[in-house]
Amino acid sequence: MEGLLYINIFETKGMEYLIIIGFLIILIPFWIIINKNTGVVDKIHKALGVINSRILRIPQGLFFSRNHTWAYLEKSGSAKIGLDDFLMQIVGDVKVSHLKSPGEKIWKGDTLAGIDQNGKGLRIFSPISGEIMKINPAITENPGILNSDPYGNGWVYTVRPSDWKAETNNYYLAAEATRWISNEINRFKDFLALSLAKHSPETEVVTFQEGGELRQNVLSELDGEIWKDFQDTFLN
Repeated sequence: MEGLLYINIFETKGMEYLIIIGFLIILIPFWIIINKNTGVVDKIHKALGVINSRILRIPQGLFFSRNHTWAYLEKSGSAKIGLDDFLMQIVGDVKVSHLKSPGEKIWKGDTLAGIDQNGKGLRIFSPISGEIMKINPAITENPGILNSDPYGNGWVYTVRPSDWKAETNNYYLAAEATRWISNEINRFKDFLALSLAKHSPETEVVTFQEGGELRQNVLSELDGEIWKDFQDTFLN
């Protein structure tokens, strides 16, 4: 038709512009969602297998011991205890062994249980004294729950505490727990550098992501000597 100008966008840069516009249409909503939802950011970091204080779960209201166990006082007066996310992210998938029985007395600092992985193991110490009331059956039926939900369905024991106030007065809570975990990450990096140099210098490169971030499940890649070192010089 006269008066109409036909332009073939395939012969110009029009197609490039359409591609760019389409890319922006997809990218902008995605960027908004990520920046509004920190949970998405956390999932991305987890997918990359990086351990840092922004990724680790540190619930408010729990009391964290230096041995990387936690305790929570319930309204009934009983207390739930378990293993913290920092420890579980480092060791990876484990099975629980040497569990106590209901009715047994425990003391703060006693061996509470063991965690095992392919012949390597660690002893876990009780954060409080008291009487074992219940063992969580889910941790033996589905050990992965220790990693996926350490503060919820992954608790280990319910205990009737005998001296709650005195035994938890130097534990970490809320913002203080967050700062402590950040320091523990740095302390663990120092531990790894020394232990790997001593036992397995050829594997040092595999323990960190680019930029010096710790990899998830880092201990699962290392041998029993380093697990023993971790028990003796870090966890204890």
